Amino acid sequence: MTNNQPIIDIRNLSVHAGETKLLNNISVKIPRETITVIMGPSGCGKTTLLRSMNRLTDLNGLKVKGQIHFGGQEILSLRGYHVSAMRQRMGLLSQRPYPLPLSIFENIAYAVRLKGISRKTEVRSQVEHYLKLACLWDEVKDRLNQSPSTLSIGQQQRLCLARGLAVDPEVILADEPTSALDPISTQAIEQSFMQLKSDYTIILVSHILRQARRIADHVIFMYMGEMIESGDSQTLFSNPENEMTKKYLEGVFY
Repeated sequence: MTNNQPIIDIRNLSVHAGETKLLNNISVKIPRETITVIMGPSGCGKTTLLRSMNRLTDLNGLKVKGQIHFGGQEILSLRGYHVSAMRQRMGLLSQRPYPLPLSIFENIAYAVRLKGISRKTEVRSQVEHYLKLACLWDEVKDRLNQSPSTLSIGQQQRLCLARGLAVDPEVILADEPTSALDPISTQAIEQSFMQLKSDYTIILVSHILRQARRIADHVIFMYMGEMIESGDSQTLFSNPENEMTKKYLEGVFY
């Protein structure tokens, strides 16, 4: 049975870089086992909001106020080991893929072993499982000992997705993961997300309105550090409440 409680509950979140306000008083709930797309024009705070969800904002020395509840736990108050453990529950897929300098097989096996799995047969089974989840197995099963550099950028991105899944996260944070990909690779990533959402919560930053329309179940529209509107995609795309959202969807946004 699906849990109706949001997996992430953001309350009055503000983020500053020095005197510059990047996010202003954001409050939004992220539903479980859906694809939530954070959309809006460049520089509106989409990536900052995404990175706040697993405290990657810590790495940039940003000042963060408010609360973020994840799985019933307030994560901005966590320290040390507990931050690392929380981040393992939220996999991150960047704009460009960053495979480890290991073989295709070992890229996934490394993540599998982090869970304490060491038997070779079990590791191999898990590697195959996660490559299949990322819709990559059929393309690489005969070249597992090769370097990821022999793969296309799109294949490398799916390899990184498989590696992220191998640590068993609950949430996949994806920061414009298809921005460097060709249309065929973009379609492969989107198909992977559509299949994965039955078991994972996917939160995707995208500046491509067509992509949001294709795959979003839930949408957050941002502008200049503000959350203008959020809601289920069908309602927001067909009948937005805010005039600014309406103009953005109509392509007359300035």
